[in-house]
Formats: sequence, C-alpha cells, structure tokens
Amino acid sequence: MAEPTPPQQEGVPEPVPAEVGAVFGEQRDVAARYVDILRSRGVEWGLLGPREPGRLWSRHVLNSAAVASLFPLGAHVVDVGSGAGLPGIPLALARPDLGMTLLEPLQRRAEFLQLAVDELELEERVRVVRARAEDHDEVYDVVTGRAVGALSKMVPWCEPLVADDGQMILLKGASAEDEVRAAQKLLSRARLSAEVLSVRAHPSSEPTTAVRLRRR
Repeated sequence: MAEPTPPQQEGVPEPVPAEVGAVFGEQRDVAARYVDILRSRGVEWGLLGPREPGRLWSRHVLNSAAVASLFPLGAHVVDVGSGAGLPGIPLALARPDLGMTLLEPLQRRAEFLQLAVDELELEERVRVVRARAEDHDEVYDVVTGRAVGALSKMVPWCEPLVADDGQMILLKGASAEDEVRAAQKLLSRARLSAEVLSVRAHPSSEPTTAVRLRRR
C-alpha cells in the first residue's frame, strides 16, 4: 500500500515524485513544465488555491493520469469543464496517442488553457474549445471530467457527447458510490451502466476513484 503523502507547507513546491518518469516517459519534462505553469500562472489567475503548489503532483497531475490506462488506443477524448487542464493535459502527456479536446466555457480559463497548450507545444494533439458541454455538438470516444459536478448534472450534459460505442470516465472522490446510487433512475433512463473503479498512475501513487459509464 502506498505511503500517505506528507503535508506540504503552503506555497512550498512539492518534490517531483519518483514515479513521474514511469508515468510520463519521454513527456516527463513537459509534465514538469506544466506543473510550473500551474504553480505560477494557475495560482496567479485564481484557477488553483494558494495551498495547491505544495501538492500539484500528487493531488492533481498524478491523480489525473491515474485513469490513463482506461482509455482505448487512439481515442478521441473531450475533457468537460477543463479549468486548469485537469485531467486533460496530464492524460495527453501520459497517453500521446490520444486526441484531446479541452472544453471550457469561461473565457479566462480558456485563455489559460490555450497559453498552456502553446507553451507545452501540444497543438498537434490538444485543442481548446470555449463552449459549454450542452452547446457542444461533437461526439467523442471518451468524455472525461474532474471535479465538475455530481453525476446527476454530468450525465445530462455529457451523454450527448458520447459516441454510440463510447464511454464516460469521470474522476470522483469518496462519494462516488453514493453518487451512482443517487443517479440510478437517471442512468436507467439514459440506458447507462455505471462502474466505480479505483486506479493508480503508478503502484506507488495514491489511488484515484473514477466512475465509468457505458451504454447498455
């Protein structure tokens, strides 16, 4: 079992975890540059709180990359309500075969995302679209999202974006099982099956809880 991550002092950068190289491979340095962007501009622009620089790798980047193994090879993916690029950018770095769309309705956040994509030189496989999920009319192999809302809100927004043989992979917290139970009627009407998964970016990383929704 992974050792718990020690608390970091506010504003003190978290040491780069040893498993980063195994998770991101040749994209390790790009991942480190992304963490620098989150630590500086992400906090300055208010996308992350002042305490977050001390836990960016463990709480945000590796947490996001933990679901990378669940995505089909070469999948077209949309990260709904991408915000600071979580989980979309870490997923794109851990899985360079994915085509990633970062969907974000707020102008300031969309500007942050475009700057990050440009600076990390990810334009060929990561795009930023400023729109609400309910107004976006494309379909994807996988719809993902992190800390966007409860399943009762996410399913109506995201289900139209999922291809017929596609799926949703939503990063959740400890309340995942409760959310699935509360949304059972909605899931039944949408003909979706739900599976709660615990996954890790690396055997030594902390677990991430995800809900995978697929059409019946």
